[in-house]
Amino acid sequence: MPTERFQFKGEGGYQLAASLDLPDGEPLAYALFAHCFTCGKDGLAARRIAASLMANGIAVLRFDFTGLGSSEGDFANSNFSSNVADLVWAADHLREIRKGPAILIGHSLGGAAVLAAARQIPDARAVVTIGAPSDPAHVTGLFRDRIDDIRKQGKVEVSLAGRPFPISSGFLDDIAEQGLMVHVTNLHKALLIMHAPTDAIVSIDNASRIFIAAKHPKSFVSLEGADHLLSDRRDAAYVADVIAAWVTRYLDPITAERPEVAPETPRNVLVQETRSSKFQQAISIGPHHLIADEPVASGGEDAGPGPYDFVLAGLGACTAMTMRLYADRKSLPLDRVSVTLMHSKIHARDCAECETKIGMLDQIERVITMEGTLDAEQRSKLLEIADKCPVHRTLTSEIHIVTRAAD
Repeated sequence: MPTERFQFKGEGGYQLAASLDLPDGEPLAYALFAHCFTCGKDGLAARRIAASLMANGIAVLRFDFTGLGSSEGDFANSNFSSNVADLVWAADHLREIRKGPAILIGHSLGGAAVLAAARQIPDARAVVTIGAPSDPAHVTGLFRDRIDDIRKQGKVEVSLAGRPFPISSGFLDDIAEQGLMVHVTNLHKALLIMHAPTDAIVSIDNASRIFIAAKHPKSFVSLEGADHLLSDRRDAAYVADVIAAWVTRYLDPITAERPEVAPETPRNVLVQETRSSKFQQAISIGPHHLIADEPVASGGEDAGPGPYDFVLAGLGACTAMTMRLYADRKSLPLDRVSVTLMHSKIHARDCAECETKIGMLDQIERVITMEGTLDAEQRSKLLEIADKCPVHRTLTSEIHIVTRAAD
């Protein structure tokens, strides 16, 4: 899954540095990401959220606002209004080279910026804020002890997150004039508000004010235990997964242009490292996108099912599908099938029906629950059919795996 890096013209004619993270195959949608105040496109939260969204089939454009990161311009001459304008420029450029952003995502002050810019980006169907303030002026609380100096001297260098940033009186004037709640009330787009109840930088009251001002459709998701910057990788992955699931309700079917594949044509499974954590993998199967990981106890971050979990899921799904086909064909009163599976290692000598008698063997326990008014004979026949599912036969037969290096 490639990342394209380029520049585009932003507010004031400055060249802004951007990264476009693309999933394998045609994206389901394009998202535009606005980073937090004084952060950048390559901040931990921005990169991790983009990687997880990309694994879910959504392309993400993230860029450095004027005067930050690798973008041109002087941060001292930028303000909230110029950030909003940069977002509109970014959406225009994305529309020119690919497709307009259907999703706007903003983190912290970036969340306030996407709320203000949304009506100027007609392609956007859904807006997501993460730890966003209800009033952009909230950011002045980070340097409240220097405000008088800024007013007197016109521009003062303040320390934010251990780095020096020049803040001008023009920045204070601009941010004081923003009436964000008017933009929220007139948004006319689906809104997802994500906020941690214990956010120490932007209190949860901000999320409440945004939610009350917004009209439906609107949703709120609590980021319990997360910090403001989403410094825990699992929190960033969770945010991305929720966004990917939530936004599908608001995308037009034409947004996801998927090639038609004949049912009998085998589909390749592509697995690639996301590099977001030690073991995390992005899996693409035709139009479907999944995440694989290892449990925390095994050195992973549990961002998705493990390899054996996928094996068990495949067997369980195949079992239920095969039983359903048989029950429908025979008109059996089978209401629902549930399959519970567990993988373990056992001593070969403990398996009476196994040919191997030395060493350890893999064992899969499969418990099948059948709901419906089935008699004993019907239940017995369905259990027999379960053992005939194609995946079951594959796992219990000789398998030939051919491995070669890519050209």
